[in-house]
Amino acid sequence: MTDSFDLQAYIATVTAGLTGPGKRFELVPETVLGAEIPVMKTRDRSLGDVLAASLAYGDRDYLVTEDRRLSYAEHGAAAYALATALREKYGVEPGDRIGILAANTPEWVVSFWAAQALGAIAVGFNAWWVPREIEYGLTHTRPAVLIVDAKRAALLDGLDVDIPVLTMEDDLPRLIAEHAGAERPDVSVAEDDPAVILYTSGTSGRPKGAVHSHRNLLAVIDYHRYSDALLAAFTGGDPNSTAPSNLRYLLTSPLFHIASLHNLVVPRLATGGAVVIYQGSFDADRALGLIERERVTNWGAVPTMANRLLEHEDLSRYDLSSLTSFALASAPSSPAFQQRLRDKLPFAANALVDSYGLTECSTAVSVASPLDLQAHPGTLGKPIIGVTAEIRDPLGHPVADGIEGEICVRSPYVMLGYWNDEAATAAAITADRWLRTGDFGVIENGMVRLTGRRSDLILRGGENVYPVEIEQCLDEHPAVAECAVVGAEHPDLGQEVTALVVTRPGHSVTEADLQAFTADRLAYFKVPTRWRLTDEPLPRNATGKAIRTLIVV
Repeated sequence: MTDSFDLQAYIATVTAGLTGPGKRFELVPETVLGAEIPVMKTRDRSLGDVLAASLAYGDRDYLVTEDRRLSYAEHGAAAYALATALREKYGVEPGDRIGILAANTPEWVVSFWAAQALGAIAVGFNAWWVPREIEYGLTHTRPAVLIVDAKRAALLDGLDVDIPVLTMEDDLPRLIAEHAGAERPDVSVAEDDPAVILYTSGTSGRPKGAVHSHRNLLAVIDYHRYSDALLAAFTGGDPNSTAPSNLRYLLTSPLFHIASLHNLVVPRLATGGAVVIYQGSFDADRALGLIERERVTNWGAVPTMANRLLEHEDLSRYDLSSLTSFALASAPSSPAFQQRLRDKLPFAANALVDSYGLTECSTAVSVASPLDLQAHPGTLGKPIIGVTAEIRDPLGHPVADGIEGEICVRSPYVMLGYWNDEAATAAAITADRWLRTGDFGVIENGMVRLTGRRSDLILRGGENVYPVEIEQCLDEHPAVAECAVVGAEHPDLGQEVTALVVTRPGHSVTEADLQAFTADRLAYFKVPTRWRLTDEPLPRNATGKAIRTLIVV
């Protein structure tokens, strides 16, 4: 008689073998920014150290595009050359901001790592911003240098930009060539020094700059190392091996998002894997062609991209046998949608994972494995290593298992705060370093389930859109008396931005007028695509607040 296999017991044994005393991923309590949290006992101390160590990977692929290939050695040499140029020609010092405003390119990545080599702070501006938004970002973080691609350089015309602007097409290759052979800059960096600022939409109507420290990103690196070790343990490999990884990752989200920067570009430099960068607007055939050509093993796609694959006429034209991990990222998806993916996509049948995370956390809060999703449809899995998650009531008190409340988390991944915004930081992070996510859910059997996003948030194709920013923009139009923006279901994007506009008496305006007005002032994904113009006032509650649930467009 064969004994039954206890999977949970096996997982617990493997985990203990990796995280226990004296083990590679041993967790120990340390005081970080005034709060005691679990951290890896053996860890790197700066991103500059990670860059220096990556040179040992030599000729292995680090960055790959459809027409370029950059090895670890080439990347490291370019990053050091650029860092030296920024220091010697432009006076960039530790703590200075280096703005990056561009589409996905190898130069984006080189610029990021050059900033880390200098102990500077890389600021990933949203490449879809329009001039007014760019102007806000530059004023907000005041970078010492701005690095742009040609398309964004053109958007700067007419703006009062009083800092050096370097183009990726012309200036960076010249500077890198001029300083070829440069050594690693000698700088001192502390773990809790800022390393990067990424913008997230704000409920106040302005984007907020989430500040991530070296500790945050180094913890993300160790989380991915740990995940790779678990995979090795479950597939017959050596979980303690430090040999370079043979995994190859397809990058399809913008580099100014944590999905691509923090959870692909940064950890893969530490593990020796390859990052295959998809460039341009998403086209399923081009993406599938890259997967086939580069033997991609891992892909994290937003649901909109996954939906395009469902609509594809003939996936059998491509050899996708290398793809063994397929993750949904950036936006929630329904169990029914996940099942359609399993039914249609061969690589999703036993590889589909889902997760819950936010910019303020640097990486995932929780991850649901294929087994989790099959056994518990709708789950977002258990908190990842190092994360403590609680559900709290409106007074901030933890609630019992299965009771809905606000998801709160504490971990070495939680951001330092919002750049230049003490009030927003204090509202989001408690004195003992708990992050109030603003999202609502339950924890059942240790697993997180989301029940509601931030009250007004619209999730359009993986992008977070807050109505108040659009409403404030529309309020500037002379024909608009008041307005409300909500999300409406969309079969491809998840939600589309919809606007109910109450027009002023005596003013004439069309949907096309308002669409053009917002398109000039906001990134394209924030521009409403459905409109309703009326002279009836918005439905409001007793306090005068618009009741969004009663708004129909």
